Amino acid sequence: MAKPNLPVFNSPEEQFQQLRKLIIERIIVLMDSNFSSLINLLYRADVDEFKLKKALAENPDNPAEIIADAYIQRQLQKIETRKKYRK
Repeated sequence: MAKPNLPVFNSPEEQFQQLRKLIIERIIVLMDSNFSSLINLLYRADVDEFKLKKALAENPDNPAEIIADAYIQRQLQKIETRKKYRK
């Protein structure tokens, strides 16, 4: 996949939304073309399988967004854990 050129935004929220959109697009591509790579990515990122399955069961209309949000949430948790134990 080609690396996109991300535009400069005025606020961190705009940056976050653009990044979220990009992740959703990539997840859609993986869902359509290489589902095993998507599963592998989620496994390596240590996304909670049971929480993800529950979220997908509750809202099956937008799976790419749910998967992206779970992935982002896990990455943010990792950052917080590293900050906590770095001190």
